Amino acid sequence: MSDDESTDINESDEPAAVGVKLGSTRTVLDIPDGRGGRERHSILTCLATYEDAITGEEKVLFGEEAAVEYPDTVRFMLRSGLPEDEESVADAERFFEAVVDAHDVPEESAVVYAVPTIDNEEGVENLTSVIEGSSIGQIEARSFPESLCGSIPAYGDGLDAIDEVFLSVNMGSTTLEACAYRRGEQLSPFSTGSVTGNEVDRWIVAAVEEESQGRVHIDRTTAREYKEEHADVGDFEPFTDVVQQPGGGSHEFTVDRGVRDPVDRYIDDAVEEVANEFLPGLAN
Repeated sequence: MSDDESTDINESDEPAAVGVKLGSTRTVLDIPDGRGGRERHSILTCLATYEDAITGEEKVLFGEEAAVEYPDTVRFMLRSGLPEDEESVADAERFFEAVVDAHDVPEESAVVYAVPTIDNEEGVENLTSVIEGSSIGQIEARSFPESLCGSIPAYGDGLDAIDEVFLSVNMGSTTLEACAYRRGEQLSPFSTGSVTGNEVDRWIVAAVEEESQGRVHIDRTTAREYKEEHADVGDFEPFTDVVQQPGGGSHEFTVDRGVRDPVDRYIDDAVEEVANEFLPGLAN
């Protein structure tokens, strides 16, 4: 199911079920849609604050709005994958509370949230405190490995994956994760920061500049949008975009190798890492 998409399910008297992924680049909410179905929302994980011109009160913006309107001060508090210090924890708390408030997530809810496979106990504890300390999940809050949560839809609409034996690879913005699951049991979890989606964004910035022979300079936010909207390993098609020139006017350009080559490089690096590091460890 795509972002911001709704699907019908049967009405129930049970507490509202809420799914949460507080990700380094994007946060995802899966919530009741109020019509007996469910809807999914994807939000850029970032925060910006500004002072109300009339009252002087500090206001909060989040997501794409914050990134576009305040590119000079926007804060991506989970760039490393987890909130690691007091400042990032405070920003994550404000961001998450603003998100659940904007989407009217019920306080009387049962929350399931995804946790990355990262060897950072303090960071995981901070993530737990952000979600379980929020206004939602008053009925229950429970975490599961992110790679397991991401694998469940591959087996259908139910929880069939819990009864299967399989390998899961999670290609995240800050880490590459791999893990074997045996009927829900996590075996040989693997995580590395040497192959990341964030690195691909930087490669795309450089590759687009090279492909345009220096005429086009994009930022990492635009590079990420190119990747998310156009990257397709099996069926990539060149696309066009328009940038404003510093001296006035606009310039239309075509992007081909500027996205295709970085994504191909990323896939090659990820396959090599899984084959040479994860699989031998699993076999042993």
